[in-house]
Parts: sequence; C-alpha cells; structure tokens
Amino acid sequence: MRTAGPIVRIAAALAALGGLAAAPADSPVNVPEPEGLYAGPPKGYTPPTLTGAAVLDAGAVAALLAGPDKPVLIDVAAPDRKPSNFPAGRLWLPVHPSIPGAVWLPEAGAEPLAPEREALFYARVAALTGNDRAKPVVVFCHVECWGSWNAAKRLVRKGYTGIRWFPEGVEGWQDKHETAALRVDPAWQAGTEPQAGR
Repeated sequence: MRTAGPIVRIAAALAALGGLAAAPADSPVNVPEPEGLYAGPPKGYTPPTLTGAAVLDAGAVAALLAGPDKPVLIDVAAPDRKPSNFPAGRLWLPVHPSIPGAVWLPEAGAEPLAPEREALFYARVAALTGNDRAKPVVVFCHVECWGSWNAAKRLVRKGYTGIRWFPEGVEGWQDKHETAALRVDPAWQAGTEPQAGR
C-alpha cells in the first residue's frame, strides 16, 4: 500500500492544527513575502500579500477609479523587446495596452535598480501624488510579475501609506475593462539610456 506524499501529510497536519489546508508547494498562495525586494526572475508566482499595502482585484481597482479620490495608476511593465528577426528598415512601434490614465514607468520594479533610476522613480511618484504620501497609488504590471510587487514595496518602504498592489495586472484588467495604449512617461523616458534592439 502506498503512503501519502509529504504535501498530503503536511496538509493533513495543518488541517488538524487549525482547520487550514495547505496548497501544493508550487501554488501562488504559498509564496512568502521576501524580507527585502525580490531579485530573482521577474516572471513567476508572487506572494498573495504585500505588507503595508492593500492587494486589489480588478473590481476593486474599478471601484476606486469610480470613487471621489482618484488614485494614481503606475504601470511598471517592461516594454516589448524588438524581435531579432524584425525586418530591417521597418518601423518598430510596439503598443503597450494598459489601464486608461495610467503612467508608464517601465521596469521601475527591477531589482537591482540603479540609484539614479530609483531616485527618479521616487521623484515621479512624489510629483504624481502632489507629495501626498497618503494618496491612493495603484501599482501594477503583468500577472505573475514581481516588478509591480517590488515597485509597490519600494513605495511602502519610502513611507507611502496609500499603496495598492494590483497583481492581476493588465491581463486581469483587460478581461472586463477597456485598455488604452500608453507611451512611456516623458520624464522617465528622458532618464532612460537607449538600449540595443529598440
């Protein structure tokens, strides 16, 4: 007779202790928050929480946008890379769909982030919030992307108290809502070094 595997035994033990069942080890609900910023691969399961921030779904973001205290929307998704086989002489104009009204600060959730880029990120958020650290700020990128988690965590650590993290990202938004094509925030673009292949 085959015995139960370790995950099943752990789930049973947790259930007996507190009525809780454990999810499989690779489940997104089991990802713990790192103590600092996450420096691993940017795509992958993220924690279900972010200490110091509220975690919102698409419905909550829509409700916040419909309310009286409009949030600042910050999209930190990386731009699409120009394909290596893109025909020479053709214009590369990628479209970045996002939540209408969002400000696009690509890769502001990278870790590490160069000190001058981090300073620019804080300066842009300060300008966008009118230096109000309690102003609602919704940070997002793509689903299962650590960039938005890191960017929101940076703001929490900087003393912002109105941070909302939207882990469903653009994909979660566009399932039920309209998107708009964004261009990179001009101030962020001005501080960006040109990268090969763009």
